[in-house]
Amino acid sequence: MTPLISVSRLSKRFPGVRALHDVQFELMAGEVHALMGENGAGKSTLMKILAGVYTRDSGDIVYDGQTVAFQSPREAQSAGIGIIHQELQLMNHLSVAQNMFIGREPRKGLGVFLDEDKLNAQARDILERMHVKLDPRAMVGTLTVAKQQMVEIAKALSFDSRVLIMDEPTSALNDAEIAELFRIIRQLKGRGVGVIYISHKMDELKQISDRVTVLRDGEYVATVDTGQTSVDTIISMMVGRILTDATPDHRDSGKGEIAFEVKHLNAGPLVRDVSFALHKGEILGFAGLMGAGRTEVARAVFGADPVDSGEIFVSGTKVTIKQPSDAVARGIGYLSEDRKQFGLATGMDVESNIVMSNLRKFLAFNFFLRRAQIRRTAEHFVKLLAIRTPATTQQVRLLSGGNQQKIVIAKWLERDCDVLFFDEPTRGIDVGAKSEIYKLLRALADDGKAIVMISSELPEILRMSDRVVVMCEGRVTGELRASEATQERIMQLATQRETLKAA
Repeated sequence: MTPLISVSRLSKRFPGVRALHDVQFELMAGEVHALMGENGAGKSTLMKILAGVYTRDSGDIVYDGQTVAFQSPREAQSAGIGIIHQELQLMNHLSVAQNMFIGREPRKGLGVFLDEDKLNAQARDILERMHVKLDPRAMVGTLTVAKQQMVEIAKALSFDSRVLIMDEPTSALNDAEIAELFRIIRQLKGRGVGVIYISHKMDELKQISDRVTVLRDGEYVATVDTGQTSVDTIISMMVGRILTDATPDHRDSGKGEIAFEVKHLNAGPLVRDVSFALHKGEILGFAGLMGAGRTEVARAVFGADPVDSGEIFVSGTKVTIKQPSDAVARGIGYLSEDRKQFGLATGMDVESNIVMSNLRKFLAFNFFLRRAQIRRTAEHFVKLLAIRTPATTQQVRLLSGGNQQKIVIAKWLERDCDVLFFDEPTRGIDVGAKSEIYKLLRALADDGKAIVMISSELPEILRMSDRVVVMCEGRVTGELRASEATQERIMQLATQRETLKAA
């Protein structure tokens, strides 16, 4: 059978970085082909070349029997190749239908006026073929992330896409939403659409993919049948080594000095009478389903969102935190789950990002930047955290997700925060980078830092947490020591809705 897409000897360089070297890849019609590799392995670069975002330096791409070299995303879309980026590319102030057909809207009145009825009818037809119940007139900004994901898929299908590239499509979805996404992927597969699926979640790949291609350091490693290859084998192919530190790394705790305490905190609809204590040298895991209120708690205590009532104590002293600068001044750092929007200035370089939370320290006469001191500090943290970058002057946007996450951590380490909130610290990064982040979190705790780790991945919570606080619909429904925490027990507490309603 002739491949729908065949890539051979593909290479691409950026300033100071060899992104791809002699890479090969193929996709069959009606196949879900997973693309895997550590952050920085070249996955996104390869996909962006296929989608016309980047141009290749050398190599061949054969699509539907013809050698192609797309010069723009529009050219690739017109040829039937659609891409759904990890960060959704939608406009919240426009409707579902308007997002789907932007720039291609049907017109009437000699082409002067938009034909809204026809626009909505075309969008409705595609959504119905996907079996998605969604009003084409609804504003995208009012939709859940899962429904926005469906809009992105519908938008790609509106181009009659024969190839659909999905980059971490489930990173913000819950289990029910993932099941719905997989139903649509299988439906597309049955229609002969080829799907390239990028994910770091091994259980997903086993469910949805037919084959897996692994890249490492910009080079092709191998292509294997998913059903005939173990997860451990795929991981060792990705990282070039066998990860031996997957055992639980936690301590039973709760007897040390309290570094941070919250009492009866209320903030909006998703933080209701929340109380917890955090000890020095402890990793306190926050578990719960999406919408449980975990991120809202972190944002409230950090001063990013207003607090309605409650008390916050740092080392036993009651404090008032009305804005993030108040929290930072008291030694509290917050690593947002959306590192690109809230944690980094991606258009700036590595060293500027590392020192930005403590910039006054690097000023001479309160005006001039001490450039040499900034560089030395940045180089120290690049070495300490093993940040892979050609130079501290490299723009952050050119680095992989795992290295971007390390830069956010470096920013708060430079500030020397004693209390650190990590919100989804490993979202969107690969198993190798996850292992490094886990080691770093434990090293920080061993050094006396007090850490709250919010995570939607139960294996991660169980592996890293000394204690686990579980939330459901804005309330704390239970607290578990590491020795008594199991996935089943956490899920029981995370779904205690009936108890809440009866209370």
